[in-house]
Amino acid sequence: MIACLRLFTALCLAALLAACASSPSSSLGELPRTPDASIEQLLEQASQAKTPEKAALLRLSAADLAYRQGNAGQSAQILQQVPMEQLKPGQQIFASTLSAELAMTRNQPKAALTALSHPSLQHLGEMPEEQQVRTGTVHARALEADGQTLAAARERIFIAPMLQGEAASKNHEAIWTLIASLPTDQLQPNTTDDLGGWMGLAMAVKTAGTLEQQQAAIDNWRKQNPKHPAAINLPLPLTKLKELASQPLSKIALLLPQDGPLASVGKALREGFMAAHYQAQQAGQQPPAIQFYDSSKLTSMDEFYRKAQADGVQLVVGPLEKPLVKQLSTRPQLPITTLALNYSEGDQGPAQLFQFGLAAEDEAREVSRRARADGLHRAAIMVPKGEWGDRVLRAFSQDWQANGGSIVATERVDQPVQLAQQIADMFQLRQSEARAKSLQNAAGTNVAAQPSRRQDIEFIFLAATPQQAQQIKPTLNFQYAGDVPVYATSHVYSASGDVNQYNDMNGIRFCETPWLLETSDPLRQQVVAQWPQAAGSLGRLYAMGVDAYRLAPRLGQLKALPDSRIDGESGSLGMTQTQRVVRQLPWAQFVSGQVQRLPDTPR
Repeated sequence: MIACLRLFTALCLAALLAACASSPSSSLGELPRTPDASIEQLLEQASQAKTPEKAALLRLSAADLAYRQGNAGQSAQILQQVPMEQLKPGQQIFASTLSAELAMTRNQPKAALTALSHPSLQHLGEMPEEQQVRTGTVHARALEADGQTLAAARERIFIAPMLQGEAASKNHEAIWTLIASLPTDQLQPNTTDDLGGWMGLAMAVKTAGTLEQQQAAIDNWRKQNPKHPAAINLPLPLTKLKELASQPLSKIALLLPQDGPLASVGKALREGFMAAHYQAQQAGQQPPAIQFYDSSKLTSMDEFYRKAQADGVQLVVGPLEKPLVKQLSTRPQLPITTLALNYSEGDQGPAQLFQFGLAAEDEAREVSRRARADGLHRAAIMVPKGEWGDRVLRAFSQDWQANGGSIVATERVDQPVQLAQQIADMFQLRQSEARAKSLQNAAGTNVAAQPSRRQDIEFIFLAATPQQAQQIKPTLNFQYAGDVPVYATSHVYSASGDVNQYNDMNGIRFCETPWLLETSDPLRQQVVAQWPQAAGSLGRLYAMGVDAYRLAPRLGQLKALPDSRIDGESGSLGMTQTQRVVRQLPWAQFVSGQVQRLPDTPR
């Protein structure tokens, strides 16, 4: 009886070992696979294994099983018990891949890439396709998370021929998402391989303007590359573009307030919108019909949408009022695609809602981008007290620090009389004065000493009104900080043409809409001739109205093509994954009372 039990135990052990190892490969070693045993059983067998290799193989299999069951912590603990140096190259590849997968569960792409740099990975091409796919997939994920977009695309293109079914489709779409997100200057379609083909397709789509031109570019690319994977199966976003091109926009509802506190804002937006519409007509295009609705007289958004549907409206531009935009953002869906002209507080909204506005947060992020491009690292911040200042401060800080910058001082500006003290505190001038006084007392005589400011502030981020900026810049000069660069949002610029006002802000650099910086633009000249107020600060709203018109037929295009942009009058326009239109702006500087244009920030 005992002999039978021993024989049965031996047979079970043999079965377990056979279950957790694939067919042997001469020099690469046997690979673990999902066994018909529990993690506990595998660990028990590992503790009783006769050879270190069998023990390591069983533990490797147990670690993999724990990972597949969603227990990353247990998997990592078991994997730490596996001595990599005792494994054969194939097993080292397996262990390195699992280690990378575990790193990605902790959102540590650099650790994953380190794991995948093991010397054994040079033998990956000799491994079974299943292992090549598994390693290649986590490698692509890690590269993408680390910002190495092109390398991630290369990895996915490499594993594509080994995939089938749903896995192949997901990888195919992922390749396009990666390639389409590359800036145009990184697209170099000068090779005949699959990567060159993908780049050529992205370049063709991005350099075409209208939906119709994009469709023609796609069709032409497919004729030239009939055997390319993307020609055989067009990526889903491009299929959607084809659908959009086949459904031209024929009627737009413009929903803006005509009465109340926002009437003047609505009027400027409406006039800019219609100016772009008439320009399209003059250019021989067939623009959609525009129907006006007064949002200040709305009693119900549901009633508005019912009327708009009955009127044959395909797209709503508006509303402007923040409470109405917030209301729309909380709905599960909208009956008509809507481009709201303001932003809700939350990030998510229904699939039919797009949001566009002159957000100060966009400008704060633009300052962060510009300062980084100029090689700066340490910022001081001056924003107004209150909710608006808090939002701008938060947007700048998040973007600046996420990209490696540091914030060494922050001041919230309120009453002008406090400015001198606030700036002195920011630059620690009072401490310097105290040291000078202490030195005088110790010496018993007057000592000529000029206060010295702290030296770790490389620039100041300023969000302020023109009146505040007029006081802040001279105060900086007075407080021995006149040489510290100031980067500001457009709010410092009144566009009034008052040279005396701008003299007080000499040296301040600021981002601004193309509308107010590029005065030779033909449409701007036409609008200003009819509405002179469009040349001043109200011009930003006219520019937004123009851009709302130009965005209307291209919302699906921006959504379908990540990182594509429209050069608008209110800035270079792109779209986030949450369907918010965001702006990048050109730059200028006050020089001797004049506004001097600066080179654009590199994209």
